[in-house]
Amino acid sequence: MTSGTTPGLTRFNTSADSEAVAALHEVCSSSAWGSKLLARRPYTTAEALFLASDAAMAELTAEDLADAMAGHPPIGRPKAGDPTSSREQSGMAGASAELKAEMLELNLAYQDKFGHVFLICATGRTGEQMRDAVRERIGNSPEEEREIVRTELGKINRIRLTRLVETPEDPETSGTPRTSETSETSEEESSA
Repeated sequence: MTSGTTPGLTRFNTSADSEAVAALHEVCSSSAWGSKLLARRPYTTAEALFLASDAAMAELTAEDLADAMAGHPPIGRPKAGDPTSSREQSGMAGASAELKAEMLELNLAYQDKFGHVFLICATGRTGEQMRDAVRERIGNSPEEEREIVRTELGKINRIRLTRLVETPEDPETSGTPRTSETSETSEEESSA
């Protein structure tokens, strides 16, 4: 991960509040998390931004976590027209019809038990690994699962923030933070 100042970090630090809020919302849909990061600008390094993100994530209430999870579609069903969602769920792209059906069933059982989507940072994970994770985690208590989700969201946020601060300036949108949805990279990161 980036530890110094980058053009993307400078752009994020100097952008209008409304632009920074929009960029943060694309990273994490929790308005409480975004407000905490916005209030701490400017960041001297990307690592300072990541640490602020971790601290903000640790402070989120159960309601704030629900707000953050609302921005993540179920594994195997990325949002139509959303390249970030599709890229993040690429581990399921080549899955067999049987695995996709099993994931749908497990997602629904998980959602029924916990009241939210199964969320996992899927970087480098195969469809089978994600299936195995939901199988394992469905046995957790709601309290245990809430803390696992908090950790997974923190990982996802770091990946998305990295993409935000490492994205080079686009001359057509100079002054506007470019987010993960507009940057091009082959690294797969993910959520549920």
